[in-house]
Amino acid sequence: MPARVDLPSLLLVLLGLLVVYVPEYAELFRGLWRTDEQGHGPIIFAVSLWLLFKQRHKLAELDSRPATISGSLVLAFGALLYAFGRSQSIWIFSIGSQIWVLAGLALIFKGWRGLRLIWFPLFFMLFMVPLPEALVAAVTAPLKTAVSYVASGLLYNMGLPIGRSGVMLTVGQYQLLVADACAGLNSMFTLEALGMLYMNLMRYTSVARNVTLALLLVPIAFAANIGRVIILVLVTYFFGDAAGQGFVHGFAGMVLFMLALMLMLAADRVLGFFFKSERGAQA
Repeated sequence: MPARVDLPSLLLVLLGLLVVYVPEYAELFRGLWRTDEQGHGPIIFAVSLWLLFKQRHKLAELDSRPATISGSLVLAFGALLYAFGRSQSIWIFSIGSQIWVLAGLALIFKGWRGLRLIWFPLFFMLFMVPLPEALVAAVTAPLKTAVSYVASGLLYNMGLPIGRSGVMLTVGQYQLLVADACAGLNSMFTLEALGMLYMNLMRYTSVARNVTLALLLVPIAFAANIGRVIILVLVTYFFGDAAGQGFVHGFAGMVLFMLALMLMLAADRVLGFFFKSERGAQA
């Protein structure tokens, strides 16, 4: 516990946050976060809390320069967003509201310097906010088609007897449906979050380098999804449908992130030849 922390105020704020948001997270853990598409939510949540926890001493040591008006407006907006999202069961509002609430509290207690200190953990929370189903469906359909097209083309050139009809792949006597979790928006969203965390930990001072790497994460995530589909098709073709849908199916998800991480590190290494690699202070 930081030495300069105002313990009564901290406990009161934590109690309020727990009363408001624990029911929301309880519902997420019982439902949405148990699905393959949103399974990254708890990880993003835990990392966000860890990033905030790391800043506790610096935040407590900051001189208090409250931005009361700005903080109150931001906090009120977050409260209204939560009330609307909670009453209408709209996750993007009820869960997303905590970013505004925490930003408002930082402004009220510490001012703009406090908000700048914790901006990345708050920004990182965006990646755990459940996206609207309509948006996910609209973006996922063409993504799955593109992944299926590229994966089937590569496997065909490798000599496998594979055919494709939309997002349905036929290899030998087996048919595989490319699901949302294998090639959808949520997996790309998770990989983008992984890249953002990597850039924060590396602390590069070059804005151009960070922006370029962030943009490269989109094709990197796409390539990683293709790799996951290819692995599942190969396992199913050579070892049967039971193997492809068993442990290997879950393991392919781990391979997805390992492959994305290797591609990201390779891209970062290449960018090092074009951009200066100075690093800032600990983020």
